[in-house]
Amino acid sequence: MERSFVSSTNLTSVGYEPSTETLEIKFRSGGIYQYFNVPPESYQALMNASSKGSYHAAHIKNRYPYRKVH
Repeated sequence: MERSFVSSTNLTSVGYEPSTETLEIKFRSGGIYQYFNVPPESYQALMNASSKGSYHAAHIKNRYPYRKVH
């Protein structure tokens, strides 16, 4: 999945596949996670958030099924 770099102290890049509603996040720690069944509105809200790390922690982490890719 192609990811875009983001300005964040916690996240490095974010990608989204609308056809499968899969969100992929690479963290500064090096981990890459895919989150499933994430609606496009949540992806847009993440990308528009002033703090992407805080948005992830409050609205994505532990709310959607996920798997660690790397």
